[in-house]
Amino acid sequence: MPSVRTPISTPPMFNLAWPLLVELGLAIASSIIGTALASRISDEAGGAFAIASQVSAALFILFRIIGAGVSVVVTQNLGGGQRAAADKVARAVVGASTWLGAVTGLIAMLGSHGLLHLLNTPAEVFPIAAPFLIALGPAMLFDAWNASMAGVMRAHLRTRDTLVVLIIMHVSHLLLALPLMYGWGPLPALGLPGYALALAVSRMVGLALHLMMWRTHLAITVARDDWWRLPRPELSAVLHIGLPGAAENIAWRLAFMVSVATAAELGTKALATQAYVLQLMGGVMMFSIATGLAVEIVVGYLIGAGRLREAHRVVRRALARGLVVCVLIAACAALLGRWLLGWFTQDHEILAAGATLLWITVLLEPGRTFNLVVINALRAAGDARFPVMAGAFSMLFVLAGGSWLLGVVLGWGLPGVWIAYAADEWIRGLIMWRRWQTHAWVPHARSSRKRLRSPLVIEG
Repeated sequence: MPSVRTPISTPPMFNLAWPLLVELGLAIASSIIGTALASRISDEAGGAFAIASQVSAALFILFRIIGAGVSVVVTQNLGGGQRAAADKVARAVVGASTWLGAVTGLIAMLGSHGLLHLLNTPAEVFPIAAPFLIALGPAMLFDAWNASMAGVMRAHLRTRDTLVVLIIMHVSHLLLALPLMYGWGPLPALGLPGYALALAVSRMVGLALHLMMWRTHLAITVARDDWWRLPRPELSAVLHIGLPGAAENIAWRLAFMVSVATAAELGTKALATQAYVLQLMGGVMMFSIATGLAVEIVVGYLIGAGRLREAHRVVRRALARGLVVCVLIAACAALLGRWLLGWFTQDHEILAAGATLLWITVLLEPGRTFNLVVINALRAAGDARFPVMAGAFSMLFVLAGGSWLLGVVLGWGLPGVWIAYAADEWIRGLIMWRRWQTHAWVPHARSSRKRLRSPLVIEG
């Protein structure tokens, strides 16, 4: 029988954004705490933690294949009143996450040595990094499930619930990591593998909480077959959005790694300066990331409901506010630059260079906000391929090539690298904004709406 369409009112942007903002802050804090715990063991352990975490983050991009699509498809269905279709998509991504998480974990476990050699891991760090990366493998499977299930929860506007799950995961991880890493009482000191074991257990806790919340808040029960089935109709819609989203992330990370290599070529102090400023940048761009994720959810609802004009107004308002806030935050970080960098080092040369980069960040962040807000809006409208195709040229030639040209060839050093960052963000951001302003996304939105309005058979 046909599903019943019950349109849902526009979700409030602020109520969606603030839990996402707190989530991002917790993730950054967790990374900093992990680095501190590893460095207490030894400098080599700190280096092993950093390089294994980079590999883990790179592999995590594969989860975007599902994560970038599920939120959009579920919100479009909910906006169009297709609750049954949304639930079928939610259950479908559980199975997809099983296979994707298992493959990612196996890559980390079986390919740890090759991946670390590829990153030129120092000889003194390698014996610590390899077992740590292997131990992280099982946690990746649980991360895949948690990421997709959290995406479904957010699409149902349960952002506060996903925040609660994240807080419990981080707290349980920390409480377990301390005794497992350092050996309290009868427990042996496992070092970094103890950190990975605690991570896996905390992710198991997160999965149990997500399953409970799906059942109690969303009335979705995951059947035994759902854990491994790959239903083609539902996953086709998810992959239509998710594959381009993942490709964009992969392309950007590859280009960014070229810029990191450029910074390394400039010397140890340049690399350290870049690393410290990037840590601060995570805090600077949190608001823009949270705004972009909230826009994706709201626009997905509006597209599903066929309210395209309202979606256009939402993006314009969110972008205007995002630009003002991001400039203010970046300016505050630049003004407090030397003090903030003092958390990491007292080297006067690094402090001076880092302060210069933070002022360039004031120019960079508005361009990044265009990308974070508008690209998410385009994806929510079903226009997922354009950001990849339009941005590939800039990422390759401006971000990667420009970093090397300005930083090394022309001798501008790190400021040249960061000018290339800013130029890439602005070029791609303005291209995306023109795409949105000229309504080139509208045919894709109408196509998504047409798909939602097609008859849907519910299995009894």
